[in-house]
Formats: sequence, C-alpha cells, structure tokens
Amino acid sequence: MTSQLACMADDLGPEEAMLVELDGVDGAPVPVAVVRDADGGWHAISDICSHGQVSLSDGEVEGCLVECWLHGSQFDLRTGKPVQLPATQPVPVYPVTVDGDRVLVDVDEPLAVAS
Repeated sequence: MTSQLACMADDLGPEEAMLVELDGVDGAPVPVAVVRDADGGWHAISDICSHGQVSLSDGEVEGCLVECWLHGSQFDLRTGKPVQLPATQPVPVYPVTVDGDRVLVDVDEPLAVAS
C-alpha cells in the first residue's frame, strides 16, 4: 500500500466532503472525495458518480451517505454501493488512515465492494 496525504484532519468537519486528486498507479490523477461522516469517521470514495459522471464531493453528506447533486443518487461511504436510484453501479472506495492530523488515502488498492 502506498498512502498519500489527502488532507489535514481539521480541513473537514462532520458531514463535509472535499475533492482531492491523488497519483494513481500509472501516474494519472485519481479524483477522490474525502468525506467525514456524521460520527467524525473518515472515508475516501471515487469523486465521480457512476451515473451522472459529476463530482460527488459537491453533494450533500448525511450520516454515512453522500448524495450526487445532479440526479440524487446516494452512495454508502463504507461500500461505495448506490442506495438510491438512478445510480445502479458502485463507485470505488479507498483505504483511509489517520496519522495524527494527517489523513492518508491509498488509491492503489480500492477496497472490495461487499455483495
């Protein structure tokens, strides 16, 4: 695993999200929505909605869900699975580590989506 600095812990409050671009395995930028859930937990999910191809970090965060601002699809931050139509395909979820005040994300190995 190669974790990269995504943000600082004080950059986001509960139920907030931000877009970061991290270096992918091939060197191409990977757009990631770094999200803090209602309980203060950290998540990293692909920033690109699987239905509308728009930024999820611009959407509303409620509990452990992020809502796409364009068509209202909601994704579970823990699994990447859509829980609200029109999206039917999951988005990648990435491992997050909090090291002191640094939030690190590993885009090399997305977490497997549970069935």
